[in-house]
Amino acid sequence: MTISMYTASAPVFLRMLGNLDQLLVKAEENAKARSFDPDVLVTQRLAPDMRPLSSQIQLASDSAKGAMARLSGGTPPAMPDTETTMADLRARIAKTIDYVKSVPASAIDGSEEKDIVLKTPSGDFPFKGLGFLTGFALPNFLFHVTTAYAILRHSGVPIGKLDFLGRG
Repeated sequence: MTISMYTASAPVFLRMLGNLDQLLVKAEENAKARSFDPDVLVTQRLAPDMRPLSSQIQLASDSAKGAMARLSGGTPPAMPDTETTMADLRARIAKTIDYVKSVPASAIDGSEEKDIVLKTPSGDFPFKGLGFLTGFALPNFLFHVTTAYAILRHSGVPIGKLDFLGRG
């Protein structure tokens, strides 16, 4: 059995974005139980030279929607990085989930050999679709989801590995 490009991408993005949303729910509940404003967590970071929670979620969102768009030949929805509250971050996650769900499998499957050029300030990075997905898009996405988890855990939110991985 061969795994399709769609199966290797969309379900992973959807599951982990849903898990990320649930991490934020737990963070909000924990903040309320500890009598502080949950929005304080939005600016938390692991180290002074790392980006805060808000950026980690924005970058996870950008990674998921960017991968789906590049692989399908579509255009991802524009989402300015203006989130300043937990509610804003959860809304961004929901919009990203909606976009990922909107891309049909038929638009992604068969993109293994598609030429993809990632343009960055450091230069252009050429990929074939499969290499882009497995060597860049998924690792980058999971890096930012993991970092968001670590920021929340470091901030005292009682979450664990099963909260990160999800149960379904």
